Amino acid sequence: MRENIKVLLSEEEVSAKIQEIAAQINKDYEGKQIHMICVLKGGVFFACELAKRLTVPVSFDFMSVSSYGDDTKSSGVVRIVKDLDQPLEGKDVLVVEDIIDSGRTLSYLLKVLTDRNPKSLHLCTLLDKPERRVVDVDVDYSCFNIPDEFVVGFGLDYAQKYRNLPYIGVVEFLED
Repeated sequence: MRENIKVLLSEEEVSAKIQEIAAQINKDYEGKQIHMICVLKGGVFFACELAKRLTVPVSFDFMSVSSYGDDTKSSGVVRIVKDLDQPLEGKDVLVVEDIIDSGRTLSYLLKVLTDRNPKSLHLCTLLDKPERRVVDVDVDYSCFNIPDEFVVGFGLDYAQKYRNLPYIGVVEFLED
């Protein structure tokens, strides 16, 4: 079986939407400093592009959580692969994620982060699949709601491939 990637959201569409979300975040965080937590690995492309467009002060930390492995469906088991380097107490935290589908991973992560006493905690995602939600998650900033298809590009992968695509594409599996 081989894969074909069909463009869902062009590089230009993604860039324009990130600019729009950044403008809203700049307005909402005026006079504050954002402590951005990038959820690795997929979130790094989005976090970097978002941060370049923010005019408020930003500090960074990184966290890696996993519920996929090399499959196209979530295993439902969430594990922290890399924890934060800095404490969150008293900080205005913005969690930046590549995609939210079932909500299991983000629900778990937000509970963990809330227990660390940030001043505020908000969630920003590049892609959202609300129809796949099995656990309720409040998303404060979302660039795109997408259909229930397996997507890659702009940080998202299939078995560690396709992260470097500058657009969002749908993986089509083809018979050889």
